Amino acid sequence: MDNPHDDEPIAGIQKELQTNESAPAAAMAQTYLDKLDIVPLNIAITGESGSGKSTFVNAFRGIRNSDKERAAPTGVKETTTDVTSYPHPNYPNITLWDLPGIGTTKFPADKYLKLVKFKRYDFFIIMSADRFRENDVKLAKEIQKMKKKFYFVRSKIDHNIRDEEETQGSEFNEEETLKEIREDCIQGLVEGRVESPQVFLVSSFKLHLYDFRLLEKTLEEELPALKRNALLLAQDRTWQCLLL
Repeated sequence: MDNPHDDEPIAGIQKELQTNESAPAAAMAQTYLDKLDIVPLNIAITGESGSGKSTFVNAFRGIRNSDKERAAPTGVKETTTDVTSYPHPNYPNITLWDLPGIGTTKFPADKYLKLVKFKRYDFFIIMSADRFRENDVKLAKEIQKMKKKFYFVRSKIDHNIRDEEETQGSEFNEEETLKEIREDCIQGLVEGRVESPQVFLVSSFKLHLYDFRLLEKTLEEELPALKRNALLLAQDRTWQCLLL
């Protein structure tokens, strides 16, 4: 639940502006922005090997996979073998944690959360490149027990759309295809007894399409105010970088 005091600085800035006191409002705004720069936000990206975690980490930070110095390594084989942190390039207080695939020999499902030190994260994004599987469901349930937020992201949607369009030809309907993918994912999670699952369909190479904006909006609504506003600043910068 949000702390109501988190929004007090914004209310104060608005009050100063309404009384035409621009200098105090500017000073208050700068103080608030400085505070956002030190509010830590830790985002865990997890899922099975091959689900596109590292590419999503790069996209979220506004960095292309080809940036060898700053990008999380990507490839056709498992590239994340240890918990790895990636600070946002413009907002170092915001860190994305690229977690190894759940269910590997080094990170078995029953010990996964303990091994990745779950307490450090503000929320989890659980990724899959197809249907969410048993390990994803187990992970969601354990996160829920620990009173943490989690979100399901179905990745590589652009690949699915392309394949279905080639298969169906003139009968292809993108909206119906997206609906079927979403319903299939939700059905699998409900069968695994995950309550009211939210599934976001995302392409890490085409963030302007599908559900990435909806994911952002959901995070904005559900994070505590200070962490939410820190995320908003970072995401504005991400969109600027990707549009260059």
